[in-house]
Amino acid sequence: MPKMKTNRGAAKRFSRRASGSFKCGQSHRRHILTKKSTKRKRHLRQSTELHASDVRSAARMLPYA
Repeated sequence: MPKMKTNRGAAKRFSRRASGSFKCGQSHRRHILTKKSTKRKRHLRQSTELHASDVRSAARMLPYA
C-alpha cells in the first residue's frame, strides 16, 4: 500500500497532543483589533482544543500526527 497523504492545510493548523486531542490556534485575531480589548486579544493568543465534533475529521486529514 502507498503512504497516505497528509492534508497540508490541516497540518499547518492543528497538532496532536499527548492525550490524543488536537491543539489549534484561536480565530478573531487577524484584523479589526482596535475595537477589541487588550484582555480579549491577550486571551486569544493561547491555543485551544479542537471541538469534539471536529476531532474525527482532523484525525482523518492527519493520518501520521
